[in-house]
Amino acid sequence: MGRMSAELSDGDLPEYPEYAERVLDLAERIPPGQVMTYGDVAEWLEEGGPRQVGRVMALYGSAVPWWRVVRADGVLLPGSELRALAHYRDEGTPLREAGRSAEGHVPRLDMRRARWDGQAGGPARDAHK
Repeated sequence: MGRMSAELSDGDLPEYPEYAERVLDLAERIPPGQVMTYGDVAEWLEEGGPRQVGRVMALYGSAVPWWRVVRADGVLLPGSELRALAHYRDEGTPLREAGRSAEGHVPRLDMRRARWDGQAGGPARDAHK
């Protein structure tokens, strides 16, 4: 895949653990303008859970469009809100404007419209709200 990690193979080419590769492969398949939750990814892979997916993304996610794997409540990743927001705006990801009480007035993702079901060309799904 060309991604880098701390583990080296026999040919001195870095490789990720198998589960991490699967998570990152799916993250790369999420179309621009759509997202999957950590739980969606785990469910789609039929392995692990939201915490395991989150751990993979925290350790290795910079190698893929990390902003497309998100929290189920649509809140942007703390500490990366502005970088993620720039990607969402560039890709046309559906957002809900922030209320006046929201810290920094940062919008949330519109999960009903932005969520991807894991099918090529498929519409966003309404399940798992």
